[in-house]
Amino acid sequence: MDPDAQRAALEALIAETGANLSELSRLLGRNLAYLQQYLVRGTPRLLAEADRALLARYFGVPEAQLGGPEPDGLVDVPRLDVGASAGPGGLVEGETRRRRGMQFSPELLRALGVRAEAASMIRVKGDSMLPTLADGDEILVDRDRRSVERRGGVFVIRLDGELMVKRLRAGVGGIEVISDNPDWETRVVSAQALDVVGKVAWLGRAI
Repeated sequence: MDPDAQRAALEALIAETGANLSELSRLLGRNLAYLQQYLVRGTPRLLAEADRALLARYFGVPEAQLGGPEPDGLVDVPRLDVGASAGPGGLVEGETRRRRGMQFSPELLRALGVRAEAASMIRVKGDSMLPTLADGDEILVDRDRRSVERRGGVFVIRLDGELMVKRLRAGVGGIEVISDNPDWETRVVSAQALDVVGKVAWLGRAI
């Protein structure tokens, strides 16, 4: 992994979990400004192997997500330990807890166009995205794909302090936040009010 990609991967994890840079630097046994200097100034150019391994364990992600070697065989994709609500919204409290999600073949991830470093699993809660997504579905989120186009797509988002999964479409006056279930109303919000976590690339459903 090149230096820019490694920094971007770590920045994404920190933004996703709300981790504190000083506390993470202390975890590594470094001075409190170590990770801030790494992310802002690019010093060091690459994380040391020991630092990379400790950070991967802290975030509960494969080391390959931070530039380590790819494991042989299947790729572990971590799941955020919080539901993305397809209902009124899921509070993000506790979102920093991550645990092992699912394993994917590298070939499938490539076919989906998802980098292993940018992949997360989230469980859907609620019925507002029926019939597209149902309560209990496991969705693969591509954190690289965050731009909302006119034709739209299904995204995991943070809105009004809540984590949710909705269909987004660029419209006149802002971003349309759409529930596929017709019983739910469509909202229009400004792009600044919306934090797009990533686009849904795959779903798993028990039958």
